[in-house]
Amino acid sequence: MLQGHFIDTLLDVSYRDTGHIAFKTWEYFRGITAPTFFTISGLIFSYLLIKAKHSGNEAMRIRKGLLRGFMLIGIGYLLRIPVFEWVFGEFNSYFLVIDVLQCIGLSLIIIVIIYRLTCKKTLLFSLLMLFLGLVVFISEPLYRNLDLPNTPVLIANYFSKVNGSIFNIIPWFGYVAFGSFISTLFYRYLKHPRFKVILVSSFLILGILLITQSSWLLMQLYSATDFELLKEVAYYNYLFIRLGNVLILFALFYLAEKYIKQPIILKIGQKTLSIYVIHFIIIYGSFTGVGLQQLIGKTLVPWQAILGAILFLSSICFIAFHYTKTNEFIYGVVRALIDKFKRVVK
Repeated sequence: MLQGHFIDTLLDVSYRDTGHIAFKTWEYFRGITAPTFFTISGLIFSYLLIKAKHSGNEAMRIRKGLLRGFMLIGIGYLLRIPVFEWVFGEFNSYFLVIDVLQCIGLSLIIIVIIYRLTCKKTLLFSLLMLFLGLVVFISEPLYRNLDLPNTPVLIANYFSKVNGSIFNIIPWFGYVAFGSFISTLFYRYLKHPRFKVILVSSFLILGILLITQSSWLLMQLYSATDFELLKEVAYYNYLFIRLGNVLILFALFYLAEKYIKQPIILKIGQKTLSIYVIHFIIIYGSFTGVGLQQLIGKTLVPWQAILGAILFLSSICFIAFHYTKTNEFIYGVVRALIDKFKRVVK
């Protein structure tokens, strides 16, 4: 994510040649970042939620999940507030556009709601999340160019890109839903002696099939059912293909699990929110309107972009490790403020 945002924001336009193998390869793998981000969010959150049911901490986990969801939504909006523009009396609705944090935050809230609606039954929750993921992906042509002119911008931005939203809840919740489904597999079969071998093999095979054969399968289903929507999905089949990429990536990392469980990697996992916020401020100039995007712009040649991305990634991690609190600390502060507010209200 860090190198992807850095290079995409600052690489000179003249070097963005999709016919060049290096740029084409970088662009392809950069496209895997967001699907992986959303899928792993659904997997981890749902796994912890289901696990809490049998440890007696379910109510706490649900409250924490809802709090985290609303907090991510709030931070997402906060990062786009143009403080200096507001000081000088310049107001517009662009800060209401939806990005990754709002989308993940809302997805976590939806997961909690669905979990409660399924009466906390793991099997029903598992099947419903798989079904929702498929529905969101297959119905993509219906909302691809969705415009909601009569809907308040605050709500419309979650479903439409017309006003500049980067991410919408659909189709991205689809990846979160598939992640939730995968979490139920881990929960149910993790202790099976051959679980890892079966899961890695299945993910590799299914991932390759989704990348190479999902369009063909959709066309076969269209031929058999004459359901026009299937053909439209097949002709613009980026969602299932990217899901295939994610499954292969999951399989490879799970296969190399014992090699990547290093203290530095685990520490990064504790700082993900801090890393995201810091990198967003430095690149896009949150609050001040002055970041690398404004100061440098798309001016870097490839070697500068690559070297800069390495330095940028290292600097962000250093700042996050040594000068910011952990995600858990942030959640704790927010929870304390909410508890204090409740006491005042009562």
